[in-house]
Amino acid sequence: MSFSATILNVNDDEATRYLSTRTLKMAGYKVVEAATGHEALRLAQEVRPDVVVLDVKLPDISGYEVCKRLRANPETASIAVMHTSATYVTPDKKVRGLEGGADAYLTEPFEGEELVATVRSLLRMRRAEQQLRRRTESLEEADRRKDLFLAMLAHELRNPLAAITTAVGILDRRPPVDPKEGRMISIIQRQTNHLARLVDDLLDVSRMTRGKVELRRTRLDLRGVMEQVLTVFRPLADNRKLTLESHLTAVPLWMEADTTRLEQIFTNLLDNATKYTDAGGAIQVRVEPVARNGLAGAVVRVKDTGIGIRSDILPSVFDLFAQADESLERTRGGLGIGLTLVRSLVELHGGQVEAHSDGPGQGSEFTVWLPLLPEASEQEPRDVVMPDLVKRRRHILLVEDNADARQALQDLLETWGHRVEVAADGLRGLELAVQRTPELALVDIGLPGLDGYRVAEELRAKMGRAIRLVALTGYGGTEDQTRARQAGFDLHLVKPVRPDDLDRLLSQL
Repeated sequence: MSFSATILNVNDDEATRYLSTRTLKMAGYKVVEAATGHEALRLAQEVRPDVVVLDVKLPDISGYEVCKRLRANPETASIAVMHTSATYVTPDKKVRGLEGGADAYLTEPFEGEELVATVRSLLRMRRAEQQLRRRTESLEEADRRKDLFLAMLAHELRNPLAAITTAVGILDRRPPVDPKEGRMISIIQRQTNHLARLVDDLLDVSRMTRGKVELRRTRLDLRGVMEQVLTVFRPLADNRKLTLESHLTAVPLWMEADTTRLEQIFTNLLDNATKYTDAGGAIQVRVEPVARNGLAGAVVRVKDTGIGIRSDILPSVFDLFAQADESLERTRGGLGIGLTLVRSLVELHGGQVEAHSDGPGQGSEFTVWLPLLPEASEQEPRDVVMPDLVKRRRHILLVEDNADARQALQDLLETWGHRVEVAADGLRGLELAVQRTPELALVDIGLPGLDGYRVAEELRAKMGRAIRLVALTGYGGTEDQTRARQAGFDLHLVKPVRPDDLDRLLSQL
């Protein structure tokens, strides 16, 4: 392997340079020579040697400066550098050279064997660094492909989920033929929502590992968030024959937080509790103010009477893919990522989460502590009167290439009394928008030909603010939302959109 390496030998003393070059060539290396610092920098750029044997004292610029410039240039920064000197031989000079970026320092005179051995050592180090760099680049590329795959997978899963969610929303608004039909509709609703949460959790874990999750903080009362989450979970608990008790403090718990992410935290904890608690069990939720380390805060406790957690699993329960149910049957389901998200989101809010269990069969308790706003800043009025939401018939353009999703959403909107125009691609959507002038357009992003971003840009250019634009898409990342706003969309909705949420949106416009 030695004769594939190239050495740049830099020394203004011809005799010393000749001896070093001859020694290195006899060892099988290809050698290029330079007598000045500037010549060394030029050859390093042109030849890209594996090692530079660099004398410190040169006629134009010092070897220290040459080494500094090599390190500053990304194209030569990885070249191994060995200082040599017959003048600067004191320990402080060696320290200066090594701290300046050199990989080795030999004082003259030195034996030929010492020179060759040091070069071989530097070559081994350089090969190891190159292998590590290639492996890192390979891992980064694999990680990029993984993220792309997850984004595409989420998009492809959300299209059929959107069609199912919308279709079930229509069925749910009609009286069932018999009790069995009503139960079947409820099952489809629950399982579709469960699939949607799994897709969201999978993508959120990917974003968390890349540090790409940003909080959209607003001033809120934590009690309101908990009431919303509990309202959603009570029917699920009843269906599983579980008792769900809640004890919320009467004191307002004002905080700066991301409402959606808080709901995600407590939805995952309650989902976990219902999953691991058998019929006849109980789940208790308690919310109360608790200060920690002199900071105002609130504690949310989610306690269940479920299967409990073994002591050996408890320390790693928040780790990615860790699960309490490790049996082959895995009857409890799940991906093992919900609690990982809980910990990450709680910590992003400046809080802490802990898990406790007395062992198998003894249930579990998860405690979340979140910081509150100081009492001095509590200027929020206690009684807030919200205006009544006025529903009215709207003229809506729906641009969606998935036939099932398009038909289901059109039927749902028409059931609510809206006038709906539909288009299966972006170009047709543009034509209808200009011809029929709807007040609102629901536009899918992944359209054939002209994508949703281009559609929004064209509509803004042609119609200005005369039309409201809502992106309806399977791409839900922060970068996707930013791009949607830049294209001209007023809102960005991630599929599947629950009918109640869409109805609320149309009422609030």
